[in-house]
This record gives sequence, structure tokens and C-alpha cells, in this order.
Amino acid sequence: MKKEGKEGKKAKEQKEIKVWERYSRQILFPPIGREGQKLLLKSKAAIIGLGALGTVTANSLARAGVGTLKLVDRDIVDKSNLQRQILFTEEDAEKMLPKAQAAGEKLCAINSEIKYEIIVEDVNYTNIMEIIGDVQVVFDATDNLETRFLINEACVKENIPWIHGACLGSSGFTFTILPGKTACLACYMGELPQPGNIETCDTAGIISPAVNIVASLQVCEGLKLLTKNISALNPKALYFDLWENLFTEFKIDKSDQCSICGKRSFELLSGKLSQQGSSLCGRNMVQILPLNRQTLSLEKLKERLEPLGEVRLSKFLLKFSIDGFELMVFPDGRALVSGTSDIKKARSLYARYIGV
Repeated sequence: MKKEGKEGKKAKEQKEIKVWERYSRQILFPPIGREGQKLLLKSKAAIIGLGALGTVTANSLARAGVGTLKLVDRDIVDKSNLQRQILFTEEDAEKMLPKAQAAGEKLCAINSEIKYEIIVEDVNYTNIMEIIGDVQVVFDATDNLETRFLINEACVKENIPWIHGACLGSSGFTFTILPGKTACLACYMGELPQPGNIETCDTAGIISPAVNIVASLQVCEGLKLLTKNISALNPKALYFDLWENLFTEFKIDKSDQCSICGKRSFELLSGKLSQQGSSLCGRNMVQILPLNRQTLSLEKLKERLEPLGEVRLSKFLLKFSIDGFELMVFPDGRALVSGTSDIKKARSLYARYIGV
């Protein structure tokens, strides 16, 4: 028994040595050190959105040794993503892989010693609490304001720190939100803007250097949070425009009149303002959500649609092509309708061919 105990202790020591070797350069950084690395290895973070910001963020967090990463995205890989979404390849696009799945596979090859939770879902009022309920920090890497405002409501309600990031063209913006202590997104932006009132990457485009800077700022703030270096957090918001050589910081004041963190009104979480359709940034595509969460038999749907048009089935989704449109249907009933940015048209196609 004593011999087994010594062998077990030796194996444990050897495992620890390998861990310290892997993260040795990070451990040499005094604000992190061994204690900080231990905290990182025990921590859990959610990355909502695995596009441009999300892939850079996930890559850095995996290499840093954050113990568990929740990878959450609703979309599949497209060739137009490859210009800036660093974890994806042409093969991923050809295979129609969900972004969360493709990202998880690449990250596992980078660091197989941490855990990945792959969530191929739209983040909405029905599932966000389940997604963020067991994490220490949420990284906002989304491409639409409704989801960002939903993250804000959920994190304020559950007192979970989250790091907002956004980029457009050559500019970027980020700030860290500590519910109850700092301003929230609604303190800064007020009410959720109406669709069509702000620019998107569809209209303004985007360059990868801006993405890399925003994501790096977010990751650094996340490392501060997870290693309990709270005093090092940036208390200000940061905005930059790389093309114009502009960097600026400014304070966002917490408002007692804020509908979210002041009055604690959570309308998006209640489902009152939820939409059944939304356009995807940078794509001539609309996402359609079913009225209720469900499990759809893609095999049976394939049989029903094959007489009508071209059908391809993978273990992740069904792709149906007809009349210049493509419907990519997921097992939960969600669909991405390609070939239009008109939500009404997309909903009509969904009702006609999916009918759920």
C-alpha cells in the first residue's frame, strides 16, 4: 500500500510539472503566477458567438488554460468567415460544420487538457440562464444587439461579470461590466435600438486587425477577473479606430434610472420582446426560430423534402435547396434561410417547407 501511495504521489508530481511547464511563461508573469494559474485551471467561462471575436477569444483562453470553455454559436462555417475567423478552414465550410463544433475540434488539438462544452444553439430567453448559470465570466462575441442586451439582462440578474466587445470596419469598443458595481450596457446605450438604426458589418465591413485588438482586450480583462486581480480591471470603456489612428477611453456612469441595473426590469428575459427571425451579420441569411423548443427528426424531414429539391444531410443539420434559396435546418427546429435578408420571406419559406 505504501509503495502504491508513493507511486501515486510521484505520478501526481510529474503531472503537475507538465502543467507548470506548459504554462511556464504565463506563470512567470507576477500578477498571475502559480496561484493564478491554479485559479484559471479551475475556472469556467462562456463565449457567446464563435465568429470573428469569439474565435480569437477562444483561442487565447484555451492556450491560457482556462479549465472549461462553453462554446456557443448558432451558425455554420462559411467561406466568407475565413478572412477573420481564425479557427476555421475551407474544409469546415465545405462540410457545413457548425461553428461551435469546428471551433471545439481545433481547440482540442491546441489544448486537450481542458474541457469544452459545445452548444450549437441560438442564445435566447429560453436557454440563456442554463448557458451562463455555472460560469465565472461571460465573453460577448455576438453579432447583434438583441443578444447583447439579453446577455446584459441575464448577467445583471445573476450577478455574473461579463465583457462586452464589438467591432465594425476598423474600429472597436469594449468595456467590462461587474453587475452591481459598474454601469451596464443599458446605462450606456439606453433602450434596445430599433432594427435598421445602426450600421452592421453588412454595410460597413470589417478588418481583422480590429477584431484581434478587441478580442485581446476582452481576454486580458477576463484573465484579470479569473485570477482575482480585480483592482487591475479597466474601469473605463475603450474605443479605437485603427484606420484613423485613434485610441480613447471614457467613463460610463452607473445610472439609478437604468431600466436593467437600476429598476431591474428584464423584458428580454421574459420573452416579451423576442423575435422569431433575425438577419445574420455579413450574410444574405436569416435565422428562423420555432415557436417552441423541440427535437426534429432530420431523417424524416429528408424523406419529405427529397421529391421537392436537393437535400444534403449531415449529423449536424439538413440542407435543402430550392428556387435559389437554401434552408439549413437543425435538430432543434431552428433554420438558417440563405438567399434572402427579408425576415418575412424567410419565415414564409420556413412555414412552407418545414411547417413546425
